[in-house]
Amino acid sequence: MHVVRFSIIWLAFASSVVQAQGGPPGGRAVTVESMVVNPQPLATSVHAVGTVLADASATLRAEAPGQVLQLHFEDGQKVSKGDRLFSIEATVLEAEVNESRANVEQSEAAYNRAKELTKNQLISATDYDTARANYNVAVARLSSSETRLSKTVIRAPFDGTVGLRKINVGDYATIGQELVDVVRLDPLRLDFNVPETLLALVKPGQKIDVSVGAYPGQLFAGVITAIAPSIDVAGHSVAIRARLPNPEMKLRPGLFAQVSITMGVRPDALMVPEQAIWPIGQDKTIFVVEDGKAIQKTISIGQRNNGLVEILSGLSAGDEVVTAGQMKIFSGAAVNTIPAIGDRNQ
Repeated sequence: MHVVRFSIIWLAFASSVVQAQGGPPGGRAVTVESMVVNPQPLATSVHAVGTVLADASATLRAEAPGQVLQLHFEDGQKVSKGDRLFSIEATVLEAEVNESRANVEQSEAAYNRAKELTKNQLISATDYDTARANYNVAVARLSSSETRLSKTVIRAPFDGTVGLRKINVGDYATIGQELVDVVRLDPLRLDFNVPETLLALVKPGQKIDVSVGAYPGQLFAGVITAIAPSIDVAGHSVAIRARLPNPEMKLRPGLFAQVSITMGVRPDALMVPEQAIWPIGQDKTIFVVEDGKAIQKTISIGQRNNGLVEILSGLSAGDEVVTAGQMKIFSGAAVNTIPAIGDRNQ
């Protein structure tokens, strides 16, 4: 008795499933939304992720020991190459320079006298060579002491922006101690990788669009400047470097970036809404309306763009595609079509 009751319930369930897949009883046409597919231009692009880097960056360090006497900048200030940033106490080094200058003057006078005496053969060649050597040594020592003195003034190595100072006025700076970072923010560099299969398609001079999480919805334009000469064996990818102008100083080194490279434009791509795609197992299918009936066709898809999917095969220009209502129909079902919501709003 229980077996019979179970069989009746199962048959009723199967009948309801068949009706759901086969449309309403009696062969009445099912109303579905549809659209006519027309060719349209499609920009083919490649997407990657990368990191924004400074075009030039330096950590300035003390090259001479001494007390910090003066700061010549404010944190975050723009500076030009050669601008003074720190002045370090230099009394001892200044004294060394003065002593070296005095030695140069003395040795120069002795050297000049030796030249005159040599002309009259009043001194030996050895004495003349000694006077000349003493003069050269004095000049070298003066140059060395002046170089050490110059290192007590820390200057900007290039045009850029200073960061947050790591030492204050009155602190004693030791040789090698970090003082401040200087970064060039315009332009910036962008490094990213693309699969090795795209090597032939990526070239210096190509434009890119960059987006970062800090500015949702905003795109920054850049251009590819260099391609690595070798392939990364582990990742089977090629490293790309791009130049990223930053005139408004919005971007900062270290930002994670989404990169889009435009490879070209196909003028006659066939695009349908994502909801028109009806998956069956591993296959992608679509319903095409022909003579009032929905015909299910297997397709292959390509690029996705703003809710649309490119159809590479299985669809022709001018086909009418079902965009909503697929659950109510099957291949060969009679249908009445109404424009898709997007088409009705146009």
